[in-house]
Amino acid sequence: MAEFGAHLTAAGTEGDEKPSIFEVLAQESLMTAVRPAVKHASKILAERNPARYGWLYRFNDEIYTLLDTLLQHHYLKTYGASFAENFYGLKRAPIHGGKLGYQNQLKSLAFLTLLPYLKHKLDQKFETLQEEEADAGGIISDAIQEQSLWKKLERAFRIVYPYVHMGWESAMLYYQFTYIFDKSQYHSPLLHLAGVKLCNLSAEDIQLQQSKGTLERSMGGGTSNQGNLAGLLGKAAAFTAVSVSSALSVGVFFLQFLEWWYSEENQNTARAVSSLPAPPPPVVKQDGTAPRFHPAVCPVCGRVRTNDTALSTSGHVFCYPCIYNFVQKHQRCPITGYPSAVDHLIKLYLPD
Repeated sequence: MAEFGAHLTAAGTEGDEKPSIFEVLAQESLMTAVRPAVKHASKILAERNPARYGWLYRFNDEIYTLLDTLLQHHYLKTYGASFAENFYGLKRAPIHGGKLGYQNQLKSLAFLTLLPYLKHKLDQKFETLQEEEADAGGIISDAIQEQSLWKKLERAFRIVYPYVHMGWESAMLYYQFTYIFDKSQYHSPLLHLAGVKLCNLSAEDIQLQQSKGTLERSMGGGTSNQGNLAGLLGKAAAFTAVSVSSALSVGVFFLQFLEWWYSEENQNTARAVSSLPAPPPPVVKQDGTAPRFHPAVCPVCGRVRTNDTALSTSGHVFCYPCIYNFVQKHQRCPITGYPSAVDHLIKLYLPD
């Protein structure tokens, strides 16, 4: 299996030996590369068939978190490590020794899946608020801000979050430096909070994991012990986790290529937009009129356009507030359904 051959040097070491900083950072970067690759795959599907696969792109973060939770739960319960840690020949052990307990597994699962999801959403919210502030040109009066409690909270969040982010990154850097100089057993504050440390797998651990993998494959076609709904759900969750694990084990060596691929595409948005198929023409009635798509009417609000703005993914023109709010909420064109972002909006300056 790939996860047992990715780090052969760990097989001959003692199980309690402290992993190097390179092993620790490598396993962290593995899952960091998986999320963008999955999002890129869902984006391709959504561009090919927006009506059928558009929801995969819109709810990509939630779908990824669900699959990641199943995967990490399976590995923590079966191997005492996350998928990436197990791939690089590492395991989690309680700081005071013994086996990984239920509380340690629960904390580890929350820090591996839920916390990254929340941080990703906070980063997106901060970027959105920054874009709104930039689009408004910074001309937002205090009187307008005082009208809404939600606006006040958003403004406070936009001011405070950079300092929170800086504090978090500083804590991560501090733990990594103390780990490098053997001043701490934790390379991350999350491991400290979970009460676990990372250790190299011993030869006995690898043999035990290989036997577990063989047992899982042999039980693939078996029936549930109790035959009840809970047993079936547990078996389905385990099967899903094993399937995702197998897919990642096969495709993990291509993640760096995929990372370069989608990064290159994001840096050349115009090239990606030009590859989209041309949207269908507006539906014209028998009398030759098309009131919803009148040249001077916004397709979203149905009124005469103000502050004309084109959406580059489809070519349609809207009112700027209408299309900005719609794309920000739905991440697609309201007419063609093509995946879109606020970066695809183009302000039009019409001659008087």
